[in-house]
Formats: sequence, C-alpha cells, structure tokens
Amino acid sequence: MSLTGGNRNDVTQLIPLLDKIPPVAGTVGRPRRRPDMLFADRGYDHDKYRRLLWKRGIRPAIAERGQPHGSGLGIFRWVVERTISWLHGFRRLRVRWERRDDIHEAFLGLATCLITHRHVQRLC
Repeated sequence: MSLTGGNRNDVTQLIPLLDKIPPVAGTVGRPRRRPDMLFADRGYDHDKYRRLLWKRGIRPAIAERGQPHGSGLGIFRWVVERTISWLHGFRRLRVRWERRDDIHEAFLGLATCLITHRHVQRLC
C-alpha cells in the first residue's frame, strides 16, 4: 500500500498502485501479477491512462466524462464505497492522526481483521 497526502490527485497514483500488486497464487504455472480489468470512475478518464492500461494488458472500464450516470460501474463501486464506510466506523481511521505510516497501516490491518471477524461470526 502507498500512503500519499490528501491533496494529491488519485490518478497520479494509478500506475504505482498497479506496480505494487503482489503475485496471486492459483493454478499451476506462473502467478498472475496484474488484473484482467480495471474499474474506475470519471476522475481516471484520460486517454493517457487508458493507453498505459492497454499496454499492460489490462482492459479499462472507466466511466466517461460528460456521459449520463448509469454506466453500470456503480454495481462494482458500491462494494468499495461500502468497505470504506466500514473502515470509517473506526474513529482512529476516520481522520488520520498518526504521523507515521507504519502505525496508520497497522490500524488499517486491525480494522480489516475486526471487520472480517464480524462477518465470519454472522455466517457461523
């Protein structure tokens, strides 16, 4: 994960984020290092980033600026927005008070474990 300042544009972190994806274990053979597809909102709608994604073999599914809402990406984005909402339920993560990145990431890891534990308890 890469932490950046709140005043940084998200699209500038797209390629570094893709470079940090760890290998995914699965079937026999070389592990996958990239996703097949990338879902993104209108903030990422730029030809430069679409070309960079296609070069890496990733199919971009990016909402286009100026087009009416209802492209169908909301179905996938809802999962992300819901998860961020769950993380904001932890007061320490709602506003980042920690100056050190490692401490903030540790709190993120703890929150993720607690959220997962709660959902597993509901299933059992």
